[in-house]
Amino acid sequence: MSASRMCEGRVVVVTGAGRGLGRAHALAFAAEGARVVVNDLGVGLDGRPGAGSPADRVAAEIRAVGGEAVAHAGDIATTEGAASLIGTALETYGRLDTLVGNAGFLRDRMLVNLDEDDWDDVLRVHLKGHFLPLKHAAAHWRAEAKAGRTPEARIVATSSGAGLLGSVGQGNYSAAKAGIVGLTLVAAAELARYGVQVNAIAPAARTRMTERTFAAAMAAPGGGFDAMAPENVSPLVVWLGSAASAGVTGRVFETEGGRITVMEGWRPGPTADKGARWHVAELDQVVRELLAGSRTPAPVYGATTL
Repeated sequence: MSASRMCEGRVVVVTGAGRGLGRAHALAFAAEGARVVVNDLGVGLDGRPGAGSPADRVAAEIRAVGGEAVAHAGDIATTEGAASLIGTALETYGRLDTLVGNAGFLRDRMLVNLDEDDWDDVLRVHLKGHFLPLKHAAAHWRAEAKAGRTPEARIVATSSGAGLLGSVGQGNYSAAKAGIVGLTLVAAAELARYGVQVNAIAPAARTRMTERTFAAAMAAPGGGFDAMAPENVSPLVVWLGSAASAGVTGRVFETEGGRITVMEGWRPGPTADKGARWHVAELDQVVRELLAGSRTPAPVYGATTL
């Protein structure tokens, strides 16, 4: 167990916590003294039904080392499942302090081969699966604030580099993860009055979803630093989910190995203002001059240079 106990007394919900990043987050919060609701539907990498209950296993793992945890196996992309998730925290531990959105799966296809169901299912689990638990948690925290018990509440959402830059073959996933950033910014603005801080991370780590991408990035020989271990991401998530992060909200952090980067989103670049409507014939020169004075965008993941 950690010596700092940064989250002593806090109750933390982590979605998709049965494996990979979610499991690492749940264990890290427990090590810092939090009581954890471990949510996982137990599906396979593609979101289809799987065997066993990973949520039960992680909750048992936390209890085995003296922590407190309860499993929740509901579908948090449904109103009933999301309400049940927040209700489990309140009924079991009497409070809720932090919500970590992490659940997701992949259905990778090039856009011309991407089925409508694969689009809908990925948007559903990632984006709707962030929105619905957030909505129910926020309703609870708003009620607490209106009753004069303003919380030190935290929400940590999980985006991706694919959501910030795009990723070839992952149009559905990239769109969902970009949507999570937009949701984070709106939630941070709307919920601040109720004592709720909302931030997002864009992690890079070796999980079921990325094991092919990071197959070559194995642990360093001789037990050295494994830069792609999911446990590397969890310290930032725990800090953002703790009271220690006071004043930090509406931010996106990219994190990989030992590196943390504050991501800076869309900002106005070079501008031309005629003060009247442009003629189409004028724009070739104007737009090209604007682009020449702008920063070159980072390449989309997986894009080839022509």
